[in-house]
Amino acid sequence: MDYITWRAFYTVLVFVLFIGVVLWAYSKSSKKNFDEAARSIFEEDELKAVDQNKTKQESKNHE
Repeated sequence: MDYITWRAFYTVLVFVLFIGVVLWAYSKSSKKNFDEAARSIFEEDELKAVDQNKTKQESKNHE
């Protein structure tokens, strides 16, 4: 096999992998995981706010 054949094989392989990644990214089973990961950032902020409110209330109770 010569160099041109290897390049053609490599191009087809990369294209098939690209199509595989696109299908995986847009599949319904992956959507749930991606949505959960997207919401996790906001959940962390909410948890920090709740923790800060608890510490403020605890400090008021100890006064």
